[in-house]
Amino acid sequence: MLPLRDNVPTRRFPIVTIVLISINVVVFLVEMLLDFVDPLTLNTFLYDFGVVPLELTQQFSVYEVLTLFTSIFLHGGFMHILGNMLYLWIFGNNVEDVMGRWQFVLFYLFCGVLAGLAQVLAGPGVEIPSIGASGAIAGVLGAYVILYPRARVATLVFLGFFARVVYLPALLVLVFWFLLQLLNGVLAVATFQSSGVAWFAHIGGFVAGLALVWLFAPRRKRPWTMARW
Repeated sequence: MLPLRDNVPTRRFPIVTIVLISINVVVFLVEMLLDFVDPLTLNTFLYDFGVVPLELTQQFSVYEVLTLFTSIFLHGGFMHILGNMLYLWIFGNNVEDVMGRWQFVLFYLFCGVLAGLAQVLAGPGVEIPSIGASGAIAGVLGAYVILYPRARVATLVFLGFFARVVYLPALLVLVFWFLLQLLNGVLAVATFQSSGVAWFAHIGGFVAGLALVWLFAPRRKRPWTMARW
């Protein structure tokens, strides 16, 4: 399932969501430039600014802690960043609308850091850097489930060689997404295999979003009217 848009209008321009997307895109363009100039330079860049669990657990320092923040803005390829930015745009603007701009910035960063820590705890001896906004965005999805469970999401559903757009409850779409992450995380642990996807960052970020939304939007209201599809 691939979400395309929701039916929840926003009351204010989602400047923070757009700025976050812009930062991610600019950083990714820098990555592409580094890769074009010298792939080894890109590799060093990702190791320097991505979260390397082994280094964080064995060399706990301010620099290593900062990688929990910097890693949120790195991506490993076109599909990686396109998927993340799509989810951030669809669901982030509404969460920002409820929380307010500065609260949303803090919420996003906290979720990203907690997601990174979850991935580190799941594999403290891993020497490969963990990168991507997925954990922070998973937190946004967790918040959206609490804030807009009855919203409807236009979703592209693939049925073999065919695909069609169906309108599903946000609760169904996002809980299904979370269960998929949970299943893949359990399988990765059970089979001692890594697919290169930080499943536990997704899981940790989503759970963090479910919990932190009560702190960042404690007196939430729903001053919006869902469009009818």
